[in-house]
Amino acid sequence: MKTYDVQGMSCAACSARVEKAVLRVSGVTACAVSLLTNSMTVEGTAPPSEVIAAVEAAGYRASEKGTDRKTDSNDEQALKDRESPRLAWRLIASLVFLLPLMAVSMGPMLGLPLPPFLSDNAVANGLLQLLLSAIVMVINQRFFISGVKGVMHLAPNMDTLVSLGSAASFLYSTVELFLLTASSGHTGMPHFYFESAAMIVTLITVGKWLEARSKGKTTDAIRGLMALAPKTATVIRDGREQTVPVEQVAVGDVFAVRAGEHIPVDGRVLDGAGSVDESALTGESIPVDKAVGDAVSAATVNRSGYLRCEAVRVGEDTTLQGIIRMVGEAAATKAPIAKLADKVAGVFVPIVLAIALLTAIVWLAVGQTFGYALARAVSVLVISCPCALGLATPVAIMVGSGVGAKNGILFKTAASLEQTGRVTTVVLDKTGTLTKGEPRVTRLIPAEGVSETALLQTAVSLETKSEHPLARAIIDYARERGVMPEDTAELTTHPGNGLTAQCNGESLVGGNARFMQTVAALPSDLAAQAQTLAENGETPLWFAKGRAVLGVIAVADVLKEDSVQAVQELRKMGLRVVMLTGDNAKTADAIAAKAGIDTVIADVLPDGKEAVVRQLCERETVMMVGDGINDAPALTTAHVGAAIGAGADIAVDAADVVLMHERLGDVPAAVRLGRAVLQNIRQNLFWAFFYNLIGIPLAAGVFIPLLGWELQPMFGAAAMSLSSVCVVGNALRLNGKSIRHKQTDVHQKEETVMTKTMHIEGMMCPHCSGRVKAALEALEAVASADVRHENGTAVVTLSGELSDDVLTQTVTAQGYKVVSVE
Repeated sequence: MKTYDVQGMSCAACSARVEKAVLRVSGVTACAVSLLTNSMTVEGTAPPSEVIAAVEAAGYRASEKGTDRKTDSNDEQALKDRESPRLAWRLIASLVFLLPLMAVSMGPMLGLPLPPFLSDNAVANGLLQLLLSAIVMVINQRFFISGVKGVMHLAPNMDTLVSLGSAASFLYSTVELFLLTASSGHTGMPHFYFESAAMIVTLITVGKWLEARSKGKTTDAIRGLMALAPKTATVIRDGREQTVPVEQVAVGDVFAVRAGEHIPVDGRVLDGAGSVDESALTGESIPVDKAVGDAVSAATVNRSGYLRCEAVRVGEDTTLQGIIRMVGEAAATKAPIAKLADKVAGVFVPIVLAIALLTAIVWLAVGQTFGYALARAVSVLVISCPCALGLATPVAIMVGSGVGAKNGILFKTAASLEQTGRVTTVVLDKTGTLTKGEPRVTRLIPAEGVSETALLQTAVSLETKSEHPLARAIIDYARERGVMPEDTAELTTHPGNGLTAQCNGESLVGGNARFMQTVAALPSDLAAQAQTLAENGETPLWFAKGRAVLGVIAVADVLKEDSVQAVQELRKMGLRVVMLTGDNAKTADAIAAKAGIDTVIADVLPDGKEAVVRQLCERETVMMVGDGINDAPALTTAHVGAAIGAGADIAVDAADVVLMHERLGDVPAAVRLGRAVLQNIRQNLFWAFFYNLIGIPLAAGVFIPLLGWELQPMFGAAAMSLSSVCVVGNALRLNGKSIRHKQTDVHQKEETVMTKTMHIEGMMCPHCSGRVKAALEALEAVASADVRHENGTAVVTLSGELSDDVLTQTVTAQGYKVVSVE
């Protein structure tokens, strides 16, 4: 797909004309033109020279994106609003001459006195009006040049309508003035339309100025990101620090970042530690601690500490530039909902011209004067607004994409943003999506007379030299608890069963129950608890020293902290949630129960996931959420494929939506944003169609015999100007849209405080209490939680409404059983 900059377009008819011209080029398979960004995306094998030639033949200018520095959207200067200042000066100049013109033409009607040589001399009055209106029209000559070019290329546009309406008023008034000078017996002041000719182009300029300012705000998100990118970097060369332009930093260069400085390019920490604010890229306000080996991204800020990093991605390859590029490409594509508006815009101007001509003929046929019929026809020309139709979709897509980017949610195309708003079913992969994707120790159950520390030390001593993922979970847990391993020898691996080793002259044994039974008798109470753990989807690991069983350590791939909340949000939004996994049904059901998911499809191989998603897509609009690697076929097949936890690797080819964080809460946030954008587009399209359906008949005079409503050309021009502004302004409301869930009660005026006591089984140590406390206090409506493992209780203080089910599921997700909530 190639991207081009297109110049010279003024309305939706222009973009439709360009699109049709390019689609006729041999080798072009798809083309989408964006009036908002003045850009075009083209798919196919056609060479750029032929595409550009087709655009120029249609009467516009085009250049391949990136070949022209003035139009490179990746350059901060390219996004600078240059149109608004030009239009502002044009508007000021127009008003300087329009105001005296209005005073001369309409002053007597408003009771304003005129000098005798104007009030008593109709010719002098008319000549002054002609001069002033001509100056205003020259100032706004761009409308006339563009309109004539459109007619010459058989592609009339909005400027054609404006210029034709203004020119018709001017020429009619000029003819009237010359007839007046030729008539010696004329008395009184004839009715000229010079003020309408000037007012039309001035009011359209007002609308264009407001529209340009509003359109400029749609790229605020991108410009804000660009502004954060530093212009210089401190690189270390030959052992010395030196400041160079960021463009000179190459892959492999070592650069330094002090506290308070922006990170210039994507890199990897070689030395030092710091706290990095990544809110510019991810929307996450809490700084992230960085240490040796961690990745850092351009445009983020080192809040504290000193970092020495190696450049990994520079220039256009950084995460920042990838986000900017993705948002820009999404805005340059077309959403399916825009197709109807595009079809109407393509024939809009010719239809309006025909209606204006028919209006004049009808009024002349019923006996009205030529001036009256002309005023009705001009009103039709200037009130018609194809721009509102053309802007209805792209402005909402641009603003929505920007809002998503600020929250770490990237939409690759306009179609993916629209489809996200239509999703009815969300399919979640288990490992790495619902769960953390790595085993964690969930519980220690020592045998009678054995301490937790003794059990854990034996386990970590045995597992330290093992490469098994379950061993890593025990090693990490022991490190957190400050338990150090003892030296072991003669480590032997028994595949599918466990490990044995020697330590201080005693044998250490670890493994599954079947393997442990060959060493020692299993206590019945421990065996029963281990069986319960297995039924809950956890893996019980047995450990013994000599022939004495020390206890059981449970290991499981635990749910992410926000998984339960995210699933609840999706269900409250009316979405069906499905878990799709290759795990066995027992483990899958246990995880699904903790997460609050009813529909589980288990025992599915990676290549079988695509078939399951394809079947679901036949009945519903499906979003598949996975890690973007082993889920690639399913992500591609779904209506919307969302890759979660992409981080700096935002170019996940198989995904339509890229979620930069590991948090599942971004999925309901993406759907909320998609729904908000879709609703905004529908509102814009309704307004655009409604405005024209009502405005054109009103301007034509249909309501004059019925209700006496008559619209003067200048008021028609004002209405046309405001129609586009309304569409853009409505889209800008998306900037204030909150896409994150907030547990609020709209009927509750004052904060209420209440407590609930939970009775919990399975908490064995302070670590257990800490886990439950952290999980409960992560809920927005929980002010505090006092958790005691000694008596198995948690006293929860609430600041808002929260159901017992939410509390229960939150604790259950951490691997503990809730007996009751009081």
